[in-house]
Amino acid sequence: MQNPDRNAQLNLDLNGSLGPAAIELQDDLEGDTLREECGVFGIYGHPDAAAITALGLHALQHRGQEAAGIVSYDGNRFHSERRLGLVGDTFSRREVIDRLPGSVAVGHVRYSTTGATILRNVQPLFAELNAGGLAVAHNGNLTNGLTLRRELVRNGAMMQSTTDTEVILHLVAQSKRSRFIERYVDALRAIEGAYALVSLTNKKLIGARDPRGIRPLVLGDLDGCPILTSETCALDIIGARFVRDIEPGEVIVFDENGQDIHKPFPPMAPRPCIFEYIYFSRPDSIVHGRSVYEVRKAFGAQLARESHVPVDVVVPVPDSGVPAAVGYSQHSGVPFELGIIRNHYVGRTFIQPTQAIRESGVRMKHSANRAAIEGKRIILIDDSLVRGTTSKKIVRMMRDAGATEVHFRLASPPILYPDYYGIDLPDRDGLLAATHSLEEMREIIGADSLAFLSIDGMYRAMGEPGRDPANPKFSDHCFTGAYPTHLTDRTQVEPQPRQLSLLAEAS
Repeated sequence: MQNPDRNAQLNLDLNGSLGPAAIELQDDLEGDTLREECGVFGIYGHPDAAAITALGLHALQHRGQEAAGIVSYDGNRFHSERRLGLVGDTFSRREVIDRLPGSVAVGHVRYSTTGATILRNVQPLFAELNAGGLAVAHNGNLTNGLTLRRELVRNGAMMQSTTDTEVILHLVAQSKRSRFIERYVDALRAIEGAYALVSLTNKKLIGARDPRGIRPLVLGDLDGCPILTSETCALDIIGARFVRDIEPGEVIVFDENGQDIHKPFPPMAPRPCIFEYIYFSRPDSIVHGRSVYEVRKAFGAQLARESHVPVDVVVPVPDSGVPAAVGYSQHSGVPFELGIIRNHYVGRTFIQPTQAIRESGVRMKHSANRAAIEGKRIILIDDSLVRGTTSKKIVRMMRDAGATEVHFRLASPPILYPDYYGIDLPDRDGLLAATHSLEEMREIIGADSLAFLSIDGMYRAMGEPGRDPANPKFSDHCFTGAYPTHLTDRTQVEPQPRQLSLLAEAS
């Protein structure tokens, strides 16, 4: 769910100095970028649990760059460090890790889709319950979070954050079951939508995945210590062994007695999010047995089959368009060139809200490599198109650098519908493909031609014969409108609850 007050609440950066104009420019720079969801990590039984969690979060940084947090347990007390900013801003310091003792820890990197980026929303969230402490790290979004929140508040709950994850803490607290894991499952039975959860109590590390498996969660092993995390790349960075994917609807528990598995939901056909392959996951990750890099190359090759035109070079829009461009080049035989160089060091602290910089903002992030494109017909490859603002500027940049023809290709189908499972997409009227024809989009972007990967072509690149409307293998609702779960909050006519916007916290 999108927060309508999000931009208003994001008036401060880490130094308290970023104003609305700079936010607008940042949004403009990211005009065609899908915003990542979140990343989770947990480890049980390792003497350096917090340090390993910090390394794992570094590997998951691409999933959220707004905030990071770690909660550890030392056998007597819980310890928490939650900060706005990147993982390295805080957790690369020895004194911070020393404040997180214990052999069990959970961590989280955040990009907000519900609740503003303010300290009280930074995860893992922690609560002291009658059964002891509970820390929760959540990747995903609840489609009945607002409905449950209203019910909980009416029954006397006092919410301290504006994120849907807090609902889970209250549901666990209010369960009348005797055993903690039964209370935890009670909470899961009440929520709808997408979730991959890693939770910590004073005795257990718990992982849980929604019944459709929309959000990813994997199990690893480091010297006999179990790890739960969003992607396999977080296992690779610490030298851990991949064990398996957590199954959709599975709840897995680690404690001093070993491993315990619960499957409290009726079996459902899995519907993992297709955007893990298109954009979210790191290319070196393995998601549900498929190499993300190889899948993206296959998307590019399928694009070449479907919409190739005579050109001189294939140019990726970095970085997310690179694997697809490699696949396109290999299939078509057209040379691959880095016609655009990305500046990886553009950050909010360097953005000044002036009109002159606003006009040249895209050049802060992308620069044309004139030597590779001047006098040539080019195919531009990007992963997806949202609003079209950045795409328009990149096409103009290519022409200014001397490209004689610019053909734009997207390695995914047109995005026609909003997401309610953790992807920060605008409503339908903000999606270019939902409001314009293909020819209108081509004119707006300024390309000589424009083409998207077909939906069936996307499925074929994944090794499927095509999309079966009666049983789609993935959550592809952004392209088809076929949402895999109930959208309870969207059916409510009651206005959204007031946000806790008057409490300002130092970070």
